[in-house]
Amino acid sequence: MADKLLKENPLRAVQVEALVVMKIIKHCSQTFPTTATGSIVGLDVNGTLEITNSFPFPVVDIPTLDSHHESTAASNFAAAAPRAKANTVYQNEMIKMLREVNVDANNVGWYTSANMGNFVNPHFIENQFHYQKDINERTVAIVHDVSRSSQGGLSLRAFRLSPQFMAAYKEGKFTTESLQKSNMRYQDILIELPLTIHNSHLLTSFLHQLPEKPRTGELEFPSNLAALSQGPNVPQAPLYPNFDSLDLAIDPFLEKNCDLLLDSIENHQTENNNYQYYQRQLAREQAKITAWQQKRKAENAARAAAKQPALPEDEWTRLFKLPQEPSRLDVLLNSRQVEQYARQVDGFTASVSAKMFAVKGNLLPGDVQ
Repeated sequence: MADKLLKENPLRAVQVEALVVMKIIKHCSQTFPTTATGSIVGLDVNGTLEITNSFPFPVVDIPTLDSHHESTAASNFAAAAPRAKANTVYQNEMIKMLREVNVDANNVGWYTSANMGNFVNPHFIENQFHYQKDINERTVAIVHDVSRSSQGGLSLRAFRLSPQFMAAYKEGKFTTESLQKSNMRYQDILIELPLTIHNSHLLTSFLHQLPEKPRTGELEFPSNLAALSQGPNVPQAPLYPNFDSLDLAIDPFLEKNCDLLLDSIENHQTENNNYQYYQRQLAREQAKITAWQQKRKAENAARAAAKQPALPEDEWTRLFKLPQEPSRLDVLLNSRQVEQYARQVDGFTASVSAKMFAVKGNLLPGDVQ
């Protein structure tokens, strides 16, 4: 039923209330660098998922360990919180209380924090699969990048798992044969939905009427009607452009992004080396099996000539054990993460490169013709 509804009226966009955005930003900033997770509720209106409220998941107390293991364990517990049984019960109780006070109480997904776009991992996939499979097919995952947002540009994105990946993940088969048969690529794992932030009309009117700081000196009266709309006392629109965009300094996060990109490429190379090792092991075992089968056929031919009963030719299944192919899921996720880092580096360098070309004549006066 849910699949039929999704095909007839698929999710096209996500609309988040400004208050929900502020709550998510506050929670993620307070727990940074530990992963923050929480639940979101709202309504599905004609293919647009309207998120109207959110609440964080409880913090899990972990046993005292050394600092490195403690931070790692805390991150793992927090990342797995959305599918924990205790948090599922807590989530149901919270939604029940919201319904009692006549607030939107439909579970439409969950949110998580990220650092430098590093969110494509097994925990994220398992959490979203849990929501789309067990709770509601029309759910999304909201990702808030704390590091990117700290630079002045809000990073808030909405993702879903594709139906193709959902079917493959449900079967649990990520072998080379299954991937070739389904023609699945790393681009087919996640579907990003356009996200917009919604304010009430009253709040929007208030933002556009925010006055400047009142002047302490004597004000000059306008000489004509045109001066009323162009004078220095006229309040500017909210978020009025400033001169920060003219800064020529290279983004400080560019170096960190490049380091993370190199780490992901190294992980990808490690996975490729493991798969090549599996192929070599498989080739050796298959060569042994082929030699054994040829030897057994020669023995059976000799026994047939001597009118003796033939020996079974399928004993190789008991004598030899073929190596198990490693799952290709980690390779898919790592490839998707590499793409994420590459897009971020491209976004960082695009604005800086444009500024450098704009001032090239002043920086390198000898090149000017």
